[in-house]
Amino acid sequence: MAAGGETSGGHRLVLLGPPNSGKGTQAKVVAARLGIPAVSTGDMLRRAVAEGSALGKQVESILASGRLVDDDTMARLVEERLAGEDTAGGYLLDGYPRTLGQARTLDRILERRGEQLDAAVHIEVPPDELIRRGLGRGRADDDEAVLRERLKVYGEDTEPVVGYYRESGLLREVDGHQPIDEVTSRIFASLGVDSDAEA
Repeated sequence: MAAGGETSGGHRLVLLGPPNSGKGTQAKVVAARLGIPAVSTGDMLRRAVAEGSALGKQVESILASGRLVDDDTMARLVEERLAGEDTAGGYLLDGYPRTLGQARTLDRILERRGEQLDAAVHIEVPPDELIRRGLGRGRADDDEAVLRERLKVYGEDTEPVVGYYRESGLLREVDGHQPIDEVTSRIFASLGVDSDAEA
C-alpha cells in the first residue's frame, strides 16, 4: 500500500475510533472545516435506500431481513458514494473500513479511482472512559456488559485496521480523552492543517 500525500489537493481521510470515542462528532466538525463531505456508513445506507437504485433496493432488502450488509455490498456502496461530485475535493470516511478486509478493499477502490488516502486518524480513549461515557448516555440498551462487548468486537475487528494503517505510515494517533474542541485541534495538528482556517 502506497503512502499518502501524493494526490493533488483535497483531503482523503479515514476516521477510526471505538464506540463512544466521539468519532461521529469529530467527523462532522473536521469535514465541515475542511469543506469535504463526512461519509458515514449509516448515511451511505440511508442514501442508497432513499435513492431507490438497484443497489439501494438490495440494501433495503438486507436491512429488512435483519442481516448485516455484507462486505461486497458495502464496497459497492462506498465506490458509488465516492463517485459523487461532492467528493472531488476529498472526503472523510467514518465507519468504513471496519475490518482488515474492508481496508484492503478500500485500497483497491481508491486505486481504480487513481487516488490514495492522505491519512487515517485514530481517536484513542481509555476503555474505562468509553464505558463511563456510554453509561452516561442513559440509553436502556447501554449497560456495562453490552458496552464491554462492543469494545471487544471493536478490538477484534477494527484494531487490525489501525495496525494496517500504522504499518503503511498513514496512521495519526489522537488522544480523545480531552474536551471536544481540544480533540478537534489535535486532529488538525496531526494532519498538519491550521484548525482555524477554512478549506
